[in-house]
Amino acid sequence: MENSTEVTQFILVGLTNKPQLQTPFFIIFLLIFLSTLLGNLGMMGLIILDSRLHTPMYLFLSNLSLVDFAYSSAVTPKVMSGLLTGDKIMSYNSCATQFFFFVGFITTESFLLAAMAYDRYAAVCKPLHYTTTMTTNMCASLTTGSYVCGFLNASIHTGNIFRLSFCRDNVVDHFFCDAPPLLALSCSDTTISEMVIFSVVGFNDIFSILVILVSYLFIFITILRMRSSEGRQKAFSTCASHLTAVSIFYGSGIFMYLQPSSSHAMGTDKMASVFYTMVIPMLNPLVYSLRNKEVKKLQKQYLQNCLV
Repeated sequence: MENSTEVTQFILVGLTNKPQLQTPFFIIFLLIFLSTLLGNLGMMGLIILDSRLHTPMYLFLSNLSLVDFAYSSAVTPKVMSGLLTGDKIMSYNSCATQFFFFVGFITTESFLLAAMAYDRYAAVCKPLHYTTTMTTNMCASLTTGSYVCGFLNASIHTGNIFRLSFCRDNVVDHFFCDAPPLLALSCSDTTISEMVIFSVVGFNDIFSILVILVSYLFIFITILRMRSSEGRQKAFSTCASHLTAVSIFYGSGIFMYLQPSSSHAMGTDKMASVFYTMVIPMLNPLVYSLRNKEVKKLQKQYLQNCLV
C-alpha cells in the first residue's frame, strides 16, 4: 500500500476558536470524562467483585463498559488538552492511531449490543434452555467475535483513509481525527474511499440492527403471549436498559455516517460527534444502573460498606 503523503502533522480546529468558551468547555468535558471514568470502571469493578453478577448479561455489560471507557479515552483527553493549553497539533501517526482505536472500539460496541440482544432473546423466549444456550464458551465467542470484527473494521478504515495523500492543507475542521474531515482534506480522489466507508459501515450497522430487531421481534411476540401481567412487566424490565442504550447509540451513529459527504455540515457533525464520543459513554452506566434493580441494590450495599 503506497502512501505518498507530504503532511507530517495535522492541526485540529476544535469545537470553538473563541477564547472565552475554552475554559467552560474544558470544565464541562472534564466533568463528563470523570463521570465516564467513574461510571464505567465502577460498573466493571462491581461486576468483577460480586459473584452474583457473573452471568452472561453482566459479562456483556462489563465489556460494554470497557469499550465505552476506551473509545472515550481515545478522544476526550486530547480535546481537553487542546482546550487547556491551546495546543491543537497532532502528528500524522498520532492521528492514525487515534482514528484506529476510536473506530475499533465503537464498532466493537455495535456488535456487543447485538450480542446482548441475542442474550435477551434467549432469556425471554427460551428461558428453560437459557443455561445451555448462553454457555461460557458461547459468551466468550460472542465477546471475542465483537472485538475481532471491531478491529478488523478499524484496520480497513485506517488503511483506506491513510493511504490517501494529504498535500494541500493540514487543518482538520474537527476536534479529533475522524473520517469525513480527513476525506475533505485529502488531495487524492476520495470516491473509492467514500464508497468503502459507506459500504462497510452500512453493512456493520445493518447486520447489527437486524440482529437486534429480529431478537426483539421474537421477544415482543413472546411477551404478548404471556398471560401473567407480572411476567410481561418483568420481561419488559429486563430489556428496557438495552433498548435505551441501542436507541441512543444508533441514533447518533447513523446520523453521522450514513450520509453522502456532500451532505455533511461540519458544525452539525461536531455536535453529533460530541454526543457519541463523550456523552454516550457517560450515559450507558447510568442507563443500566438506574433501570436495573439488582445493580442499584448492590451499589447501595457497597456504598454502605465503604462508609461504615
